[in-house]
Amino acid sequence: MLVLKHAKYKYSRLVRYTMDSDLHRNLSVLTRFARKFTNCGHHAEDMVQDVFFRLSSAPPISSPKDQLNYLLQIIRNLALDHYRKQALMSKRIIIDEEYENLSTNEISPEVICENRQTLERLSAVLSELPDRTRYVFERHRIYGVPQKEIAKELGVSPTLVNFMIRDALVHCSKFL
Repeated sequence: MLVLKHAKYKYSRLVRYTMDSDLHRNLSVLTRFARKFTNCGHHAEDMVQDVFFRLSSAPPISSPKDQLNYLLQIIRNLALDHYRKQALMSKRIIIDEEYENLSTNEISPEVICENRQTLERLSAVLSELPDRTRYVFERHRIYGVPQKEIAKELGVSPTLVNFMIRDALVHCSKFL
């Protein structure tokens, strides 16, 4: 049995490893190391359990020092994964709360009125455009027809269609 002291992580306790990976004796050492990352005993224990699971499927490591470094690296990686997962979950909770606060069934009369007024202004602004430009804009932006298809339909280049759409957007942005 080999005895190692891992001073880099300021452990005063000696860590004992045998060549056959008898790591159960050092469960508390690994758990304390994991707890430094998670600040939670339950998560630290889960991490150590994951370490043993990963170690069981890993190729054997000949050197006890390499074994220790490998275990500590696994714990660090799992801690990073845990941190990323927590950050993602907190973002998801915020998004879910915002989604729950949206009420699609209740649209206020003010919002309906504003939307109708905006559509009327947009219709008036579009009527000021040349017919072909308005047609191209409506086909592409409202009906989702690809620019190449519109170009074939009108017998013009796709570049000209792109410029007509851009001109219509500039014109609308001036008045809306």
